[in-house]
Parts: sequence; structure tokens; C-alpha cells
Amino acid sequence: MHRKNKEHLQGNLFYDFPQTMSEFIDMVKETKEYSFYENIFCEIDESIFEPLYCKNNGRPNAPINTMVCALSLKEEHEWSYSEMFSEIKYNLAVRTALGLFSFYGMPFSESTIFQFQNLIYNYELKTGIKLFEKAFDNLVHKHIKKYKIKTDIIRLDSFMIDSNIRKYGRLQFLIEIIKRLYRVLETRDKKRFKKIFKPYNHLTSEHYIYELKSGKIPSELNKIADIYYLLKVNLSPSNYESKQSYKNFIRVFDEHFSLEDKKIRVKIQSEIGSDTLQSPDDTDATYRKKRKVSYRGQSGNVVETANKENDINLILDLCAFPNNVDDSTILNERLDIIKEKTEDLKEAHFDGGFGSEDNDKKMKKLEIKPVQTAIKGRKAEVVIDIKKDEESEEFEVSCPNNQTVKAERTPKRFKACFNKEICKSCPFSDKCPTTVRKNYRVYYFSSEDFLKRKRHANLRHIPPDRRNLRANVEATVREFTRHMQGHKLKVRGAFKAELYLFSVGIMVNFGRIYRYLKKKGENGGLSFIFNFNPLILCQILLKIKQNLLKIDSLFQIQTTYPYYASN
Repeated sequence: MHRKNKEHLQGNLFYDFPQTMSEFIDMVKETKEYSFYENIFCEIDESIFEPLYCKNNGRPNAPINTMVCALSLKEEHEWSYSEMFSEIKYNLAVRTALGLFSFYGMPFSESTIFQFQNLIYNYELKTGIKLFEKAFDNLVHKHIKKYKIKTDIIRLDSFMIDSNIRKYGRLQFLIEIIKRLYRVLETRDKKRFKKIFKPYNHLTSEHYIYELKSGKIPSELNKIADIYYLLKVNLSPSNYESKQSYKNFIRVFDEHFSLEDKKIRVKIQSEIGSDTLQSPDDTDATYRKKRKVSYRGQSGNVVETANKENDINLILDLCAFPNNVDDSTILNERLDIIKEKTEDLKEAHFDGGFGSEDNDKKMKKLEIKPVQTAIKGRKAEVVIDIKKDEESEEFEVSCPNNQTVKAERTPKRFKACFNKEICKSCPFSDKCPTTVRKNYRVYYFSSEDFLKRKRHANLRHIPPDRRNLRANVEATVREFTRHMQGHKLKVRGAFKAELYLFSVGIMVNFGRIYRYLKKKGENGGLSFIFNFNPLILCQILLKIKQNLLKIDSLFQIQTTYPYYASN
């Protein structure tokens, strides 16, 4: 049963330190943790998670705002779950941030926090609705409104998020898949195929490969192909279709082998796509090679406000995609969502990876000016200028030697024909991108080339102080990648990658809000970390003793306190 967390709004007379120590709570209110409590914890809309719980029966849920904030603090400080629970239990700073204004009790157990994540994951699989994203968006919306942040200009970038999986060689990977399949086989099938699995079961897949001579690997691939075919034909799908190891086996069979004339063939490397299974431990991970570095996992995309008139700029959109999806495709899918969040959006700054003809058309429809700050591919030594008449839709092409001609349409593209005699006297002739023909020098281009030039022209036409706006998003990306080792997360799967993005995104936005408030003088900025400090704890106990004695005196109750018997 869903119940909102209101316990932090009304304290306990005997155990909560705000009621018993006025000086102490005054100090607490000057801390960064209390600022987190006010700006993040209290602003989380718990009703977003209401669909996860039954409406009229069952036990009440654990406090949702506490769990969401605990996960965010966990990623900020790079805690393990064990460390997170220790901090919640003993660190008064963390307890303050989570609205736990008392010296005792835990808001949830380890099983509860894992169950909470499983509920969100299963709900997302069932409905396609990402509740953690909704909670993040709701927070951002409140902060934009509260701090009067302009959202007419944005900047965006992407980064690699590697999954915490092992890198397999092809043969080792194929062996690992059937070893895991063997574990889930029924006893009858284990006996049937005992002889086939025997060479692999007494060794790890890595050890098996280690003992092979390099010349035997091709024959081993053919041998493993026969085993895959034999298992595929003889195992009954109805017995194993619910087992993930069997699903992985079928997927790998289809991705790595093919049947030709009723014979099994091992596909060559060029036939295997980047979306093939990378590890049995992460079925979501995909493969991508970027700047000669291989990645296996997802990619993250971050969008933030970028108006220079804002006192603070906040992250307003986050998403995770398979890393083999092009940046321009990601932007195309997110444009409508981003526009919905920022109705006054007029200008978007991005690098060369996000530019495409489809995106230009979509931005034109949404009335967003695309500003591309980097060129994808080689930079032309001689720039050919292309202009379009919006009414006639004719192209006019100009070269640096002051030749201007109208372009002609060909079956697949456009061409501009320049006077060959004039070109002979051009100082840029040797580096010109035009093609020499019998009577002309011809420049071929597509409508996409025109739109790309237009994006670069937009950069030149905006005021100089806005031309480097995109650069700051690189620092935002580092806020996410600094928690990874070599771009690799400690977890696996697309859902966990998304959870990581939104948790870090909450903390990045809070850090900017806190620094802004501190600059304005609205927060003292003390560090409130004194767990296990004997002097502070003695002062706290002394305050409790004094207040308990006042209560005794008020009600004229004769009470002794053996623990505090001596001063």
C-alpha cells in the first residue's frame, strides 16, 4: 500500500534532536546536508511511484523519497550498498540529508532497497514508463521554476558507459554460453549430453582456451558449431524457454552460425553485427569502436540549459541508449521530449556527431535553431558556399574566386558547373573540391550537405559570446565519467545504467544549486560530518540529559538516570 513519507515533518519528543537541542539544530541548518534535505529530499514527488504499490491492502511502503535520495548519495560518494547502510546508520550528516532527525532506527532494509529497484524495473518492462526519469524531470521542473532558469538555449553531449562485464574471445565466449546452458539442463538431458559437455565442464572457459594450441582454434570453432547444432535440434524449447541461459544459447546460435545445405557454418567476423550478445551477464550491452577504443555497454546522453543570463544552468534531460546507436539518431528520438520540457526552446548547441538532415528538418518544424560547433570528418581546405531560395527551392553555389552559379538537379543529388577558364586563374585551384570535366569544373552536393553548411553558418551568425556555449557541457560529462574506471560502471544492464545517470544527475544539479545559494549567502556551507566524534557525541548526550531533566521537573516525576548518574 502506498503511503507518503511525512515522518520527517513531525518529530519525536524524546529522540529527535531538533526538539531537544535548539543550538544543535541551528548548526545543522547551516550545513550542505540540510540544504540537500530542503532542495532535493523535500521536493521529490512520491506519488510518481504510487503505481508500484497496491491501493487498498498490504503493508505500507518504505519512505520513497528516502530511498531515492539514498541511491543518489550512494553514487555521489561511490559507496557500496554495505557502506551506504553504514553511513545511514551512523553518520548524522547523511541522516539529516535523508530527513532522519533522530538517533535511532533505519528507514528501510537491504532487501527493501533492492525490491524497490526491481519494482521500478518490472514496471518499466510492463508499461515502458520510466518512473525514476519522471522523478528526475519533476525535480528539474520545480528547480527551473523556483530559480527562474531560462530554457531557450540548450547544449548536449554523449559519452560511453561500459558495462561491468568480462571481455571474451570468440571461442571462449561460445564455450561459456554452453557451460552455463549445462547448469540449467534437466537431469535427463544432462545424462544424454554428458559426453559432449565433459571436455568443458572440468575447466573454466578461460583455462580451456589457455591449454589449446593456437593452430587448433579453427578446428575447435567447427567442433563447437556441431555441438551448438546438436543441442539446438535435440533440446525441447518448452522445457527451457523461461531460462535465461537457454535464451542466450538460442540468440548466440542465430548470431554466430548459419545453416547451408543442412550443414552448420561458423559466420565470419564481418557477418557479426555490433548488437550481438557481448556477455551472458549483460544481455543489453552492445559493441562500439570509437577513436580506436572498444566499448561494450551503453551510451549516455546529457542535455542542459545554457543561457548565459542564468545564475545557474541545470541538467534537464538524461537518457541511456545502446552504444551502437548514432548520436544523431538519439537526438532525433529525444527532440520532441526535450521540446516538451522546454517550450521556449529556440537554440541547440551540439558537436558534429549530432548533426543530420532528419534532425535539421525536425528542428525546423519545432522552431529550434541548430548550432553545430564541430565538423564531422575532414575539414575542407576550400569552402564552397551554398544558399537556397526558400520559395523556388533552387540552390545558388559560390566559390572563393567569386563565381556564383545555379545548381542543377541530377537523379541522386545536385551539381554546380563552374567556368573552367575562370578556374584556371584561381589561386585555390589545386585544393578546390570541384571535379574537372571537359568543359566545366563540377561541384556535387546533396541537400544534407546544404543543411550541414547551414548549421555551421548559424554558429557564425550568433553573437560571439554564444559561440563557445557548448564547451561547458564537457565538464558536465566529466561529472558522470569521474565515477567510472575507464568508462566502466560497477553494475550491468541498461536499467542500472539509467539509474546511475539519474542518480548522478540529481547530485550534479544539487551541487550547482548549493553553490549558487552559498554564493548568495543563503547557506553557511559547513561540513556536517562528525560521526563517531566523541566530543560532539558527549555534547549531544549532555543536551539530552538536560532536556530530560527539564521534562521530569515539569511533570514532577521522580526519575533516576543510572547512565548519567555521575558528572
